[in-house]
Amino acid sequence: MMDLILWRHAEAEEAEDGSDDLARPLTARGEKQAARMAAWLDRQLPEGLRVVASPARRTEQTAHALGRKFKMRAELLPGGTPQDLLELVQWPRAKGAVLVVGHQPMLGQTVAQLLQLQAPECPVRKGSVWWLRQRQRWDHSQTVLMAVQSPEFL
Repeated sequence: MMDLILWRHAEAEEAEDGSDDLARPLTARGEKQAARMAAWLDRQLPEGLRVVASPARRTEQTAHALGRKFKMRAELLPGGTPQDLLELVQWPRAKGAVLVVGHQPMLGQTVAQLLQLQAPECPVRKGSVWWLRQRQRWDHSQTVLMAVQSPEFL
């Protein structure tokens, strides 16, 4: 069994013309969203969890809210693909749980692919978490949606 927890970065400053997209920080509202979600996640997350985040400033700040060690991985930068993400976390072969702090549309595309949705991507709100579980059921594996949580409901 493997759990894949996808956490979209919280609300960030708008990009200005010519500014570095990767340097955009969280807004004050985004910091509150990240803190609320981190508190909820901290109560749910299993021991031995691996945490990986995009090296963008907004994802790094979101991941920091959790207060756990994490690795920044370039595969998760904007423009990456669901295949990049799934190879990085070794889905579905790895055991245990991994939390990925990343961006749209990659997270939504990954959800759509794993849940075999008709749409090419799923909307994932800023600061929200999608928790997926891979399990063996008789002779085949299934992806089960365990939880979707938004900071507005915490």
